[in-house]
Amino acid sequence: MADEIFTSPRLAVLYDALDPDRDDLDAYLDMVGEFGARSVLDVGCGTGTLACLLADRGLEVVGVDPAGASLAVARGKPGAERVRWIHGTAESLPVLSVELAVMTANVAQVFLTDEDFVSTLRAIRRALAPHGLLVFEVRDPSRRAWLGWNREETFSSTSIDGVGDVEAWCDLLDVQGELVSFRWTHHFTGRGESATSDSTLRFRSRESVAACVGTAGFALQEVRGAPDRPGREMVFIVSAGTGRVP
Repeated sequence: MADEIFTSPRLAVLYDALDPDRDDLDAYLDMVGEFGARSVLDVGCGTGTLACLLADRGLEVVGVDPAGASLAVARGKPGAERVRWIHGTAESLPVLSVELAVMTANVAQVFLTDEDFVSTLRAIRRALAPHGLLVFEVRDPSRRAWLGWNREETFSSTSIDGVGDVEAWCDLLDVQGELVSFRWTHHFTGRGESATSDSTLRFRSRESVAACVGTAGFALQEVRGAPDRPGREMVFIVSAGTGRVP
């Protein structure tokens, strides 16, 4: 079940305006060229920023997401008609044979159990062409990013067309082992109203991620850093075909 920040129409329309800097997607655009992919599956595509960028480059693109409100935003973007949008999870995908699948941002960390993570990875593998690749990122748990998840360090105030001024901030709620829970608050200053969305992410170690990848039948090819966030992210490149054993 997706979080309120993605499923609520009231909050989903704020997402792009509150997070306008998507330099993190440049590395994925570069890897599409590096790997020569002509078809891409964007798992957890959200409001469709990357999917539309890829479609603008002439690629065949499928975007899947369980949050209908986020997909509604995606479908309203210029060029969205060139993307095949699917409301659902990786497990609900139709028969596909794409050359590259991606999970950007926090998507790979929303699966809180190994069973759910492996099930999703297996579903993505079924959607890949033989020797197709999956690329996804996870935050390096040793950096303890959640220490900065507080109002003082995350507060922003943004004027959004058709909405007005919105204040937003994040509060850390709980840390239990690898599970980190937090709450985003959005305050609509003109209306004097607030809406919150609670989320939990799992911060797996490199070894834990590699084990799930292997269980799902992938072969680990490489683990890179994220160029725009050096030392903070691990970018996994895994193959549906044969390759180096993790």
